[in-house]
Amino acid sequence: MFTFIECLRAALISIKAHGLRSLLTTLGIIIGVASVIATVSIVQGLSFNINQQFEGLGANSLSVYSYTSFDDQLRGRFGRITDRDLQLISTRVNGIQSITPILASRFTSQVHYGARSTYGRVIGTSESYRNVNQLFIEHGRFLSASDNQSRRRVCVIGVTVRDNLSLPENPVGEYIEINNEWFKVIGLAEAKGEMLGLQQDDIVLLPYNSMQRLNGNAAELDIQIQLTVQQLDALPDVSEHIRQLLRKSHRIEGDDDDFKIQSAQQLKDSISQITSAVTLVMGGIVSISLLVGGIGIMNIMLVSVTERTREIGICKAIGAKRHVILLQFLLESLLLCLLGGLVGLLMGYAAGAGIAAMIPNFPPAHVPLWAVALSFGFSALVGLVFGIAPAAKAANLDPIDALRYE
Repeated sequence: MFTFIECLRAALISIKAHGLRSLLTTLGIIIGVASVIATVSIVQGLSFNINQQFEGLGANSLSVYSYTSFDDQLRGRFGRITDRDLQLISTRVNGIQSITPILASRFTSQVHYGARSTYGRVIGTSESYRNVNQLFIEHGRFLSASDNQSRRRVCVIGVTVRDNLSLPENPVGEYIEINNEWFKVIGLAEAKGEMLGLQQDDIVLLPYNSMQRLNGNAAELDIQIQLTVQQLDALPDVSEHIRQLLRKSHRIEGDDDDFKIQSAQQLKDSISQITSAVTLVMGGIVSISLLVGGIGIMNIMLVSVTERTREIGICKAIGAKRHVILLQFLLESLLLCLLGGLVGLLMGYAAGAGIAAMIPNFPPAHVPLWAVALSFGFSALVGLVFGIAPAAKAANLDPIDALRYE
């Protein structure tokens, strides 16, 4: 232990004695670690933000929507999810907690209030939409079953629609115009912000039957179905049951499904895989600079061994063991890399946070603990690998030849 402490002290004294050279030596490591941390913090910040937003969707939710392959489109065949499918799933599938249809507008989604107008996502849905999508009401109330049955001209709007139309802070009781029809605002949804760069607060929710009438009351309107299950572990079984029912209902035999069933967890996992792959590729590219920094440290350490040949000879002449000389130079190389890694970590996080702040609507940078551990671990590995050759050279010097060195 005493030997280790003395070697560590000698390494620190050597680094301090050649401060400028030590700084220039670690510059490659600093740049390498800073590049890796900046890259990882930006990508992981985006991933962390996405995962947080997906937490609000609920892991027990499913979405069913139509899908048409390119070949079927060429044949003029288009998949549809209809009211019949909604009724089939509602009555035949067990374990469903809440289920709601989503009917998009077939007309321009322009909303008017007085002389002002804005575009919003005008959709028809039921009273279950609030439970499935975990939507909360800030003012007023949500759509009810009686609103839907009576085809009332009422709506719930998001805060973006309220702000764009310059409606009062509490817009309940105001009237807005949609597709030349007047609708009374009965509720304002709480702000949910952006998700994947898409605005979530530009919604205008109408009763499902009212939207059907606005769309022309067509019998074969394509809808989307959203639902939640009572038990999370029953999600795969419910999904497979729905798939078999829809295949039978759509008379699909041997062909691919003309619909998609997707859970929030599946979408979250897909995005996580993409961000992980991007992190791996970008981190691998910028890690090349760490190898370049390691080569620089090895070169400087070899020069240091040459400069201190007589010093090494004196140490050996007075009884210094080979492993002590080896440990001293190895610790010096390791300390240079770790100090460079620490500075690079701070600079990398500052750079990542600055870049994220300069990009409009971009989530803040996030540095996971594994990235910090990986940076220091890789820095230590570089110090050990590229410090072995100079340390071995110093340890293997013949004391007589070293004392004669000029």
